[in-house]
Amino acid sequence: MSIHKELEFAKLDDLNLDPQNPRLGRNNTGPNVKQERILQLMQDWKLDELAVSFLESGGFWTQEALLVIEENLYGKARLVVLEGNRRVAALIYLRDALAKKTEDRRWKEIAEGAKPPRDLFEKIPFFRVDKREDIQAFLGFRHVTGIEEWRPAEKAEYITKLVDKGLDYDEVRRMIGSKQQAVRQNYISYRLLLQAEETTQIPRENFEDRFSVMYLSLRTDGVQKYLQVDIKADAEKVRREIPKIHRKALTNFALWLFGDEKRLPLFTDSRQVDNFGRVLENSEAVQYLERTDNPSFEIALRMAGGDEPEIIKLVNKASDNIELALTRAHHYRKSQKLETAVDRLGSDVSRLLELFPKIRKQLCEEKD
Repeated sequence: MSIHKELEFAKLDDLNLDPQNPRLGRNNTGPNVKQERILQLMQDWKLDELAVSFLESGGFWTQEALLVIEENLYGKARLVVLEGNRRVAALIYLRDALAKKTEDRRWKEIAEGAKPPRDLFEKIPFFRVDKREDIQAFLGFRHVTGIEEWRPAEKAEYITKLVDKGLDYDEVRRMIGSKQQAVRQNYISYRLLLQAEETTQIPRENFEDRFSVMYLSLRTDGVQKYLQVDIKADAEKVRREIPKIHRKALTNFALWLFGDEKRLPLFTDSRQVDNFGRVLENSEAVQYLERTDNPSFEIALRMAGGDEPEIIKLVNKASDNIELALTRAHHYRKSQKLETAVDRLGSDVSRLLELFPKIRKQLCEEKD
C-alpha cells in the first residue's frame, strides 16, 4: 500500500518537520538536521499567513490532511511530515506566540486576543505513507509543475534525484507532469552546477539564487558551444560526459554567470541571457572575457555585434515617431521650438547617413 486511506490524527508534538525537504536547500538537508534549525530556515516562508488562516477558518481543514511517514529519525521511530511542512511549522510558531514565547512583532500581533480553535494543536489530520518513493509523483506534480512550486534549483535537484535513481526523462516527465525537454535541461543544468561547485570558489548561495539564469542560458548555441554540452543528451551520457567538461571553461562560465566574493556577475538581468549566448559565439568577445579581470558585458556584447537588434529597434522607433509627427507638423511651421527640434533631427540624420553612403547618394539623386 502506498498512501493509507484511513484518516489519522496526531498531536503537534508528535509530528516532525522533514529534514530532507528539498525546499530547505541542498546545503541544509540531511537526517541529522535538527528541528530547531529547520524552523529557523522556514521562518520566512509566509508562515504567519497560514497561522491567520487557521485562526479565521476554524482550524486545520481535513481536506488539507498531511502526508506522514514513520521512519527512523534522530535514533528512534518518529512521524515525519512529507507534505504539509509549512502548515506544521506555522502551528509551531503560532503555539509559541500564544504562549508568549516569541519576541517577533508579527507573531505577537497575530496572537494578541486570538482564540485558537479547540484541538488545533492536539488533533492534526494526516494520512500515513509507507515509503517516500510512493508519493514521488504527487510531490513532483505539486511542487515542480503545480500550484506550490519550489524554487528553480530545488526543482532541478528533485528531478536529478529521480533520474539518478534510474528513471529516464520520459518517466520523470510523466510522473511530474512536465515536458521532456524541461526535465532534460534541468538535469543537465544541475549536473553542471554540481561540477562548478567542485571546481570554483563561488559561494553556494550564488548558485542557488541564479540557477534559473544558468538553466535559461543552456538554451543558447553560444553556451552549448563554449561548454561543449549536448543539450539533447540522454541521462547516461550526461553522467558520463558532464564531469569531463573542460575545467577552465566551466570555471569561466560560472564566474561570468554567478560572480564570486570579489566580482559581480557579468550581467544581472535575466533578459540578457540570449545576448550572453551571442557573446560566447564570438571568438573575439570570448578572448576579451577570458583575458580581462573585470570584463564589461556591454563591451563584450558590442564586440560580438549583439547590440545590432537594439540599434535597429531604435532607428525603427525613430522612423515611426517621425512618420507620426509628419501627420501634424505642417500646422506648426512657424513654431520656433519645432524648428529647433527639426534642426537637431536633421543633424542626427545627416550623421547617420554618413555611415551609409549608398543611401545618402540615393536620397540626393531623388532630390535632383
